[in-house]
Amino acid sequence: MKEKSKKKPVLIVLAVIAAIIIGISIFVSVHAARNKKDMQATIDKGLVQVESHYKVTPLDAGEYSNITMYGVMKFNTKQYDVEDLGNLSIMTTDMGMMQMVSFMITPYEKNVPLCTLDYMYILGNRKSYVEFYDLVNDPQSEEYTAVLDALREMQSRYDDITELEATENWYDNYLTVVMHKSLSGKEEQRNQEMFCDALGTYLDVSAGLDKSSPEDAAAQLAITEAYSNGLIEKGGVSTDVFKKALGEETTRDFFDKVFFGTDRAA
Repeated sequence: MKEKSKKKPVLIVLAVIAAIIIGISIFVSVHAARNKKDMQATIDKGLVQVESHYKVTPLDAGEYSNITMYGVMKFNTKQYDVEDLGNLSIMTTDMGMMQMVSFMITPYEKNVPLCTLDYMYILGNRKSYVEFYDLVNDPQSEEYTAVLDALREMQSRYDDITELEATENWYDNYLTVVMHKSLSGKEEQRNQEMFCDALGTYLDVSAGLDKSSPEDAAAQLAITEAYSNGLIEKGGVSTDVFKKALGEETTRDFFDKVFFGTDRAA
């Protein structure tokens, strides 16, 4: 009888632990499913916007279409040619408790900044990074200043959203218009609105510009390559993860062929 009475509390504890584990699994699964749906909706809206401004052609990302790190981190990458503008790469990952999309336009043929939209979905929270990088030949030109003015006006529409604390990085001197925002899952519509507004403003101003001169295009490509190489050599938060898992040369190859796609413009 005593042996049975000792086993009973143990069984109760195990049952409670099992219930907690099941509860956490359900909690994570529900959020993950909702976040994946929200992330895909954001990507779809972004693609529609790009296609409404430019001719977009899917490209074969080859071996970099699916990248697996440490057996659990899986990145899916899609690449597109945006005619008369440059390269579009869309990279997504789903790690259960977190989903992420990186939506990046690397311009080769227009005097506009590089555009990156990195959205993280962490259970019921959102961290959204909207960044525009000055990688052009003459960032002081009247044409380019007008582009930045339009982006700053867009930026002001989201001043009410909590800004994340930023850390200093070597590439900060390239950044002009930046939004690092923290939102809740209940603010998903506003989150998507910010994504579409930032991208739409960028596409509107770029579509209204003439193509860059051969000299400006060559200079822009050289600056973009220097920035990409700088991430490899000097480091970056995401770049360091790729370098550690894939090695420096494979990461550089991925950046040049797909992520930035600078090899296509060379």
